[in-house]
Amino acid sequence: MKPDVLVFEIGSTTTTVSAFLLGEDPRFLGQGMAPTTVEAGDVLLGLEKAVEDLEKRTGLEPAPLMLAASSAAGGLSMTVHGLVYDMTARAAKEAALGAGAVVRFVTAGDMTEHDIRELKRINPKIILLAGGVDYGEKATAIRNAERLAQAGLSAPVVYAGNIAARAEVAEIFERAGIKYYLVDNVYPRVDELVVEPARRIIQDAFEEHIVKAPGMDNLREMVKGTVMPTPGAVMEACKLLHPVLGDLLCLDVGGATTDVHSVAQGSPEIQAILESPEPVAKRTVEGDLGIYRNALNVYALVKDRAARDLGFDPTPYLENLKVIPETPEEVALVRYLTAQACKAAVARHAGRIKYLYGPSGRRTVASGKDLTSVHTIIGTGGPLTRLPGMDEVLKELTGQGPGRELYPSDAAVLIDKNYIMAACGVLSRQFPEEARRILLDGLEARK
Repeated sequence: MKPDVLVFEIGSTTTTVSAFLLGEDPRFLGQGMAPTTVEAGDVLLGLEKAVEDLEKRTGLEPAPLMLAASSAAGGLSMTVHGLVYDMTARAAKEAALGAGAVVRFVTAGDMTEHDIRELKRINPKIILLAGGVDYGEKATAIRNAERLAQAGLSAPVVYAGNIAARAEVAEIFERAGIKYYLVDNVYPRVDELVVEPARRIIQDAFEEHIVKAPGMDNLREMVKGTVMPTPGAVMEACKLLHPVLGDLLCLDVGGATTDVHSVAQGSPEIQAILESPEPVAKRTVEGDLGIYRNALNVYALVKDRAARDLGFDPTPYLENLKVIPETPEEVALVRYLTAQACKAAVARHAGRIKYLYGPSGRRTVASGKDLTSVHTIIGTGGPLTRLPGMDEVLKELTGQGPGRELYPSDAAVLIDKNYIMAACGVLSRQFPEEARRILLDGLEARK
């Protein structure tokens, strides 16, 4: 059988290729994998070996269309610059994270010489410049544009700030010969977030410039279609599922990070007392919560009770933790670390109820993302899709109480059994209905 499309997921260590059939009966056909070869200077080596593995496993022939998601070559590293942190800088950061970026640096107000030095050290792939509500304060965005133009960086700039400063900002970058994109203001009015246009243009900019990254230079020789940042592809998959499943929460646990995606309107009661607006589609990435490269960080959260909980001393296994656990002790340890990473990541993603006291008495306010309307939790990523008992781990993320007032009260748990969330997110850019059907078929309620 010949698939209609192959979707590569180019990770920092492993490249996976998923084969799909489209048409009247769209479905997932199979998967192959190989080590990623970005560090070897040519990503094509890994792509070709992944296709060879797919052919060995399934007997499938090559496909006429090839798409990709990538978190290799550092992923989509960005810096974000706004006016006031709690307003435009935060809104710009939400847009960047939702697009799948790793946000390396955030500034608010006038950028300083120190900020420029830090920006040069980070050398981001894309810079997001915002600042000011529409037709409000515009001088800061213009000054920051001038500083960016003088910094001598090669990264393209996405401007998503005050519309009144747009022409001057564009003129500054035009004179400096800097590639720039103009998009709707992420914070056009007080208490209003508009992040989707910026998310889409960030992903487009990533696709245009990722092929310039070391080791990725030859990507377009094999992948002719869409290339997206992997976390952004997972977010697209979540948004694709939302019309069918309603408000949802998705956890993607990896070796280095744990990403949490939510697509949720929240409850009217909480929205009425929310301190500041939150995006409907929100992503948080916890760079210290991985169960391979950052396993010691996760273990540090529970080291005083880990041996008691597990029934054995995990220290010897932590010292030589394998990417794929083999012994019963290794499986139990990875499952335990995954559970702790999920708990910590959701605690950081979810909002809180706060009580403020003033002359008129106590006032109740909500801060952060409201997950009370979530009725579906999805698990993706290696450990959540490959290890037993992960549905129980995710079920523990429901239930409200002190510190968990904005958690889901109850939710069904689904596992991305074929590990195709990111692949379907990429597929959805060109084939949304087919991608949705394939993705829904691949979600499994485990008992």
